[in-house]
Amino acid sequence: MTTVQPERPTALAGPGSPSRVAPRPRAWAAALREALDRPLTTYYLLLGSSALLLTLGLIMVLSASSVFAYERLGDSYAIVRRQLVWVVIGLPLALLASRVPLRWIRALAYPGFAVSLGLLLATVFFGVERNGNQNWLVFGPITIQASEVAKLSLILWAAHIYANKDRRLTSLHQIAVPVVPGMVLATTLVVAGRDLGTALVLFAILIGMLWVVGAPARFFTLAVSVVAVLALGLAATDTERLGRLTNFVDPFKDFSDTGWQPAHGLLAIASGGIFGQGIGASQQKWGSSLPEAHTDFIFAVLGEELGLAGTLLVVGLFLALAYAALRVARQTTDPFVRYASFGIVVWLLGQMIINVGMVLALLPVIGIPLPLVSYGGSSLVPTMAALGLLVGFARREPEAARALAARRPARPARPGRVPRPRPQAAGRALPGRLRRR
Repeated sequence: MTTVQPERPTALAGPGSPSRVAPRPRAWAAALREALDRPLTTYYLLLGSSALLLTLGLIMVLSASSVFAYERLGDSYAIVRRQLVWVVIGLPLALLASRVPLRWIRALAYPGFAVSLGLLLATVFFGVERNGNQNWLVFGPITIQASEVAKLSLILWAAHIYANKDRRLTSLHQIAVPVVPGMVLATTLVVAGRDLGTALVLFAILIGMLWVVGAPARFFTLAVSVVAVLALGLAATDTERLGRLTNFVDPFKDFSDTGWQPAHGLLAIASGGIFGQGIGASQQKWGSSLPEAHTDFIFAVLGEELGLAGTLLVVGLFLALAYAALRVARQTTDPFVRYASFGIVVWLLGQMIINVGMVLALLPVIGIPLPLVSYGGSSLVPTMAALGLLVGFARREPEAARALAARRPARPARPGRVPRPRPQAAGRALPGRLRRR
């Protein structure tokens, strides 16, 4: 004899009965919190976001540069092939940066700082001028932008000094010397090459480093006021920069001159709609409509071809990188890792904000590339090395290291040898503004 069980309802229709169809928002929040609390979340966020941005950047460089490369070089793939070469150089460098011991990285802090200053000084006297900025050095077939290399070296140098002074950062003198004079010297050499955009990025890095070590508020007020006056003064001495500064809010007011590039950038973004025109279908990259379409204004081509969805994806990936790096800085007990991670966040996120602001006509056009997306090896290789360092920092978190070790196949123990347990280092309280509550 068979018994037929009554069918259970999937949802109760009564007004006071809870629904079983969709999970509650609290369940979603709990699942998200559980995922973020996993030991390898930071590691995979850094790897995934970096890989997606790098892949998307190669696709957009191919699309944005194809017309320009065909007109100038007779080969639509010439520029993207160069970018691929820089990627091939940057990937092993990023892998090396993620695996090298911290003591080796810190040992290179002062030599890297000295080499960067030397390159910046050489750029002032022997640099090649492009687009009104004398910020390029030529070494045979290779042309580099020394200020891009200096960003990473200055961060590591400042982080090394602050890590050595970790217990003495309650004094303003210990905070300021020698980091502030050193970074001001580097910024001055960049300004001497008339590269105002990179100088502002270096200033943002300095402000970020001072904030994370706990500098007083009056110091920031004074620094921002001085830099604002100097930036306006430098812009006023150059007719082109002054025109960009006065017309960036409404680039269509001077459409045929200083407003040409930002106006066409806005036209590209506006014509993209929600999902864009499709890869390769940009119209603004043709001819001379949008100068620097594959470098400083690649975000405009991305918005035209991938629409609002593509632009939000790129911004979201940068925010994911920043979130993961800040997790590293907040959870680590190593002061060098904390300060270096925060400096890299300020550099990459600040540069992204400036670049997107230029394209959207929210900021003047000052010639800043979009990290990992714009064409250029001088920007791409140091950025990949910095991300490799962040991945290495995430791998060294105690819980992440144990989780990665557990996934490796166990090695057979040698006969007669008993492994000795390693003592756990005691954690220290975090100074500055990243102290855990």
